[in-house]
Amino acid sequence: MRTIGLLGGMSWESTADYYREINQGIKKALGGLHSAKLVLYSVDFETIEKLQHAGDWKGAEAVLVKAAKRIEAAGADFLLICTNTMHKLADPIEQAICIPLLHIADATAEALLEHGIKSVGLLGTAFTMEQDFYKGRLEQKYGLEVLVPDAPDRKIVHDVIYQELCLGKVVPESRGQYLRIIDALAARGAQAVILGCTEIGLLVKQADSSVMLFDTTLIHAGAAVERAI
Repeated sequence: MRTIGLLGGMSWESTADYYREINQGIKKALGGLHSAKLVLYSVDFETIEKLQHAGDWKGAEAVLVKAAKRIEAAGADFLLICTNTMHKLADPIEQAICIPLLHIADATAEALLEHGIKSVGLLGTAFTMEQDFYKGRLEQKYGLEVLVPDAPDRKIVHDVIYQELCLGKVVPESRGQYLRIIDALAARGAQAVILGCTEIGLLVKQADSSVMLFDTTLIHAGAAVERAI
């Protein structure tokens, strides 16, 4: 079994899901008392959040590169960045280490294509929805059409992530807003919707919506299990 490297803490709420899902996946695949071999480095999200909203991506890069190098030094065979947004820095992180990076957008795109999805909605932080590092990868590398909510709804999605979900708060009214936004994306032609922030799965489950949902935390964790075994 390969050793999985997890760069987490962004937020710890979703990193806990990664740990659980990966270990459950290994147990299901191998049986018995098997659990995952992994190295976890969890950063202080307060620091990262301030750098994100100040637009100081170089500062954030320095923090995450240092953490990735520590994960590699601890014996990980490959790396997961346990957040969609910080894949904005995937290239410099990957260039700083010698172990491969399992990219969350690649794992998600492969899952979408397996289901025959060509047009997909994307929910996430404003950085993920509005910048090109994530949706551009889906479009250019995999030929997907990516739809995002309009500006007012993007603000709702972003604010709920930072003001509620990253603090462990699950608010029913916010779930209603998210489901409305998901339905609006489907009405515009999205065949499915990516839950493109690792915290969104805390709020919205497939049972809540008739629209097919792709939870990136579950997909990324599942891909890690496959790579590990």
